[in-house]
Order: sequence, then C-alpha cells, then structure tokens
Amino acid sequence: MGSKVSSKMAAPTARVIQAVRPHAPLIKFPNRHDIPKPNAQEALKILTTSLPQHNAPSAAAPPQLARTHVPLTPIPGTPDTLATINLLPARYRRRPMALDEMEFIQRGGPE
Repeated sequence: MGSKVSSKMAAPTARVIQAVRPHAPLIKFPNRHDIPKPNAQEALKILTTSLPQHNAPSAAAPPQLARTHVPLTPIPGTPDTLATINLLPARYRRRPMALDEMEFIQRGGPE
C-alpha cells in the first residue's frame, strides 16, 4: 500500500519538473576575475599621472567648468491661493501636524 501512495505522488511532481524550463539569463556580464585589482597607492599614482595639473592657471585656456549665471525665474502659471488649496480633494491635501510633531521637526530630530 505504501508503494501505491508514493507512485501517486510521484506522478504530479514529475509533471512539474518537466514543465520547468532551464533558466536563460537575459543579462550577460563580462568575466573580470582575471583582471588584477590595483591597490590604493597604485590607483592614486595612476590618477595623478593621468590628470592635468591645475596649479598654474593659464590665461589662454578658460576654465571648463565656468558657466554664465542664469537667474532663476518662476514657472509661468497661476500662483497657489487659499481658494485653490481649499478646492483640493482631501487626498491631495497635506495632513495637519500635531504640536509634538512640529516641535520635533524644529529641534532637528531626536535628542
């Protein structure tokens, strides 16, 4: 009788095992195990030799990071008013804060 129970249970599991296909990865990463990793001293040495020196500024080449100043302007549109805020549905409104919560924020967090 024990063999009949096991054969009845083995059939569904065999079907499940056949239905599962082998995993095919969609992303393939390069094998980087053979590339030696430099230590910190070697990395600093490489960086100092490859980066240009900025000790003496040259008048011929302006700095690359210099940008002209653009003033910030407000986004055009109707400004928020008390009437528009009151017309918002409750789910979009800011929930009221308790006094304890306001004090917690004002002091910068837990003591």
